[in-house]
Amino acid sequence: MTVAAPGSDQLLQRMMTLHPKIIDLTLDRVWQLLEALGHPEEKLPPVIHLAGTNGKGSTQAMIRAGIEAAGQTCHAYTSPHLARFHERIRLRGELISEQALTEVLDECVSANGGASITYFEITTCAAILAMSRVPADYVLLETGLGGRLDATNVVARPAATVITPISMDHEQYLGDTLARIAGEKAGIIKRGVPCVVGPQPDEALEVIEARAEALGAPLLAQGQHWHAWEERGRLVFQDENGLLDLPMPALPGAHQIENAGAALAVLRHLGLGEAAFEGAMTQATWPARMQRLRQGPLAEMAPEAELWLDGGHNPAAGKALAAHLGGLPERPTHLICGMLNTKDARGFLTPLAAVADSLTAVNIPGEANTLSAEDTARMAADSGHRALMAEDVGAALRAIVAETPEARVLICGSLYLAGSVLRDGMS
Repeated sequence: MTVAAPGSDQLLQRMMTLHPKIIDLTLDRVWQLLEALGHPEEKLPPVIHLAGTNGKGSTQAMIRAGIEAAGQTCHAYTSPHLARFHERIRLRGELISEQALTEVLDECVSANGGASITYFEITTCAAILAMSRVPADYVLLETGLGGRLDATNVVARPAATVITPISMDHEQYLGDTLARIAGEKAGIIKRGVPCVVGPQPDEALEVIEARAEALGAPLLAQGQHWHAWEERGRLVFQDENGLLDLPMPALPGAHQIENAGAALAVLRHLGLGEAAFEGAMTQATWPARMQRLRQGPLAEMAPEAELWLDGGHNPAAGKALAAHLGGLPERPTHLICGMLNTKDARGFLTPLAAVADSLTAVNIPGEANTLSAEDTARMAADSGHRALMAEDVGAALRAIVAETPEARVLICGSLYLAGSVLRDGMS
């Protein structure tokens, strides 16, 4: 009897058992595995390495759209995934195949030899291995957490680094001040390598500037070396090379103007032209970032409603969502919210109270670290919301549209909640 080889799901499940902690920031285990694999990090195409608290994924998506619109190819690595792990690894624009993913995961498990290593560390090594074996013009490599000790921080000389806006998040791992968090993010800056910097609080920017100066890394900082703004329904970008007049980003939200500016600064640095700039604005897609849900069970349940999905989960994301919702045409607005118990729920919820008619709290399905619906509702009420609870997203939506069929409904609070919506085919 032939026993079937394990698929990627089985291998990924096995990887969860290789280290007792989900997060344990150090690069020692990564270096050991990369050495056992023959140092694939040295065989990558030119790398653009991204860190930051907010906007990494959106900025990466715009850079990728620009590179591809210019007729070039790139790999991309991001985390976490929403519906399937394969979303984390793109090879030449396509999600990694099941066969290719299974092969590199199996190879990493074998090379690791049962040694202790976290899930993120070994899967990042698998992504690097896969990307090293497929020709491309560029690699877009997004940090998982922090930067200095992040498993992606293994490329000696990337083509460029990018630091998107920094705010308070993951304090238990990165530090309890903006300066300390910025110090960890700035750990991706490399000697002599240009670093594009999005808008930052002064406290964070000072740390980034000091790190760049110490390493002789040229900075391309928002507000100093480049500017991006909206004018008459267009995006205007300006740097020392002149003005660009472009369509507004396809990704919704005023905060995407800043992310677009960082992406354009990178594309300029790479020497790409008009097709890249236009493509970055018009062709970027990024799920669960103010994603409109137009089909699937939820849309069918609420045919007159306007449904949105967003995975933002920290205070900066709450402010950005509130600003975006406040700028939309007037319509009754209701939130369905589920959060992790490791996040600053009050910080996320407070700005949204001014733009929402109600908030219905739910548990995140299948997530051990979910903040209970009861606690979410209590914090929402403390933050000024009319707070309700429901068994799940579907029940929450049914209650909202029974009262207000034409409501604007935003499902928000966690990428894990967004992932459960997308996995259930509700988009």
